Amino acid sequence: MAAAAQPPPPLDILVRSPEGFSLWNGPPFTNGQPGIKLDQKISCSTTKFSDDGSRLMVLKPDGVITIYDCRRYTEIRSFQVPNLTAAALSPRGRFVQTFQKSSTPQNKNVTLWNVDTGEAEYDQFQKSITRTNWPSIRFSADEAVACKLATNEVQFFDAVDFSKGVTNRLRVAGVAAIELSTAPGSHVAAFVPEAKGIPASVQIFATRKDLQSQPVARKSFFRCSSVQLKWNNGSTGLLVVAQSDVDKTNQSYYGESKLYYLTTDGTYEGLVPLRKEGPVHDVQWSYSGSEFAVVYGFMPSKTTVFDKKCNPLLELGTGPYNTIRWNPKGKFLCVAGFGNLPGDMAFWDYMEKKQLGTTKAELSVTSEWSPDGCYFMTATTAPRLQVDNEIKIFHHNGSLFFKKMFDKLFQADWKPESPDRFSDISELVKSFVSIKVDNAKPQGERSKSSQTSAKAIPNNPPAQKPAAYRPPNAKQAAIVQAELFGGTSSETMSKNALRNKKKREKQKEKKATEGANDS
Repeated sequence: MAAAAQPPPPLDILVRSPEGFSLWNGPPFTNGQPGIKLDQKISCSTTKFSDDGSRLMVLKPDGVITIYDCRRYTEIRSFQVPNLTAAALSPRGRFVQTFQKSSTPQNKNVTLWNVDTGEAEYDQFQKSITRTNWPSIRFSADEAVACKLATNEVQFFDAVDFSKGVTNRLRVAGVAAIELSTAPGSHVAAFVPEAKGIPASVQIFATRKDLQSQPVARKSFFRCSSVQLKWNNGSTGLLVVAQSDVDKTNQSYYGESKLYYLTTDGTYEGLVPLRKEGPVHDVQWSYSGSEFAVVYGFMPSKTTVFDKKCNPLLELGTGPYNTIRWNPKGKFLCVAGFGNLPGDMAFWDYMEKKQLGTTKAELSVTSEWSPDGCYFMTATTAPRLQVDNEIKIFHHNGSLFFKKMFDKLFQADWKPESPDRFSDISELVKSFVSIKVDNAKPQGERSKSSQTSAKAIPNNPPAQKPAAYRPPNAKQAAIVQAELFGGTSSETMSKNALRNKKKREKQKEKKATEGANDS
């Protein structure tokens, strides 16, 4: 008899405020409010899950680091590190790296701790930490590969036994940043900035020592001061956002950026063919690693989905957007405008090639899909914003599911889970629809009047009203979509548009009649 399928894991939400941190039961909520799994009334400066969601790291006062087991939310180990400045948890939670203030190279201020044993596995001196060199030791998702950036080289370790020290050195003259592919950890990308008239470059090397004699891919470019390196799942493609502090065309105060794409098999090494001038605001791979979406261009920005060969698959139109979030199941996309933009969000069904709805989440600082791909959470947090701190959770179509205000909120994150542990997204959406029918009362903190209006959201969301205003660029997007996927770009006219059209036709007829009479 076949074994019964394991039930999907629950959705948990980590919330940190000045009073401490807590773990909520994620949606759907019973009785309209989240339950509390763990509530710690202790001051903490950082809380961070491991990438696989198995462990939680909490930084407390006086340099105390506590690691929790996320299955039972019990404490595994605590470390006390004097003069602690930063700490990072490895993808599976086996190791914690710590950085301490140090004035001399004799004091090794970066330490790699084994969480299970509590022992220090490796230590070194590091002058300072930046986004490009922290965490110092980079791990693949399965923690089978470990490496670090050093002067003119990339150093590799035996991830099982760090007592061996550096086991391999990959020479890359002038290297300033690296990015290890994570799933699997088969390749590492190295960035070398411009120097003495020599262009900047990004090179991809294999992580196996016997395959490192030559880079498997390389791209050089001028006018580049920094890069963002983004690997796909499968480690077959690398997106490079090359940024320059100065825009020589004087079109942007914030400099300029270009998007390049490199493959590990050498089939593509070049620019991504973006169809609008301006900066690259955001780019994200799908969970499958077969497509990526880009938000780019001067406002109103444009959003395009490309395949692994850089062919455009879907145009999502233009709007006040600078953020893209791809649902973990690969079915839904959210395009949003956060930061200095007013918080517009558009939700798309990528599989069906259609927009599901639009809404707003003003002043949002963070945003992310739930691991099962059915919910989208935004948060307004301090210290970025000191007022109107809140958490909002939306359904996959943009309708509001839950809202909670805080006097001050520092952090709100989903607990990571593998999307493969959840049912197919279509089944989840069906169950979500049945929940809405059985329990139409909206959840969270809402007045009676808002509850009454929210009951109509599932059946007739505001974003889907046929008479809603659509800007001219949306019509152009419909034309492009029709060219790519067939169908028609025509749309039903509003009453006002129809009335104006009839007026114009009457005026033309009148002029034609007057012209005939004059002749």
